[in-house]
Amino acid sequence: MDVRSTLSYLYWLFCQFELITCSYLMEPWEKLLFYSFNLAMLGLLLYTTYVYFIISGERNNLSCIFFHSRGKEQLP
Repeated sequence: MDVRSTLSYLYWLFCQFELITCSYLMEPWEKLLFYSFNLAMLGLLLYTTYVYFIISGERNNLSCIFFHSRGKEQLP
């Protein structure tokens, strides 16, 4: 895939996005607010997902260490 076809595909995806969200009807300042809000929500979603997986990963790791160490103490 060359650069020209990649750029045209990205442009096509952007046009599809504008058609789906009807943002092609908006004025430039409305588009700016709309895209800024969408990017902020996407950023918050990615951040909270990242934080959640780190916390749940640490919790799972600590529980594995806790139960693994308890199992060794009970062995004769």
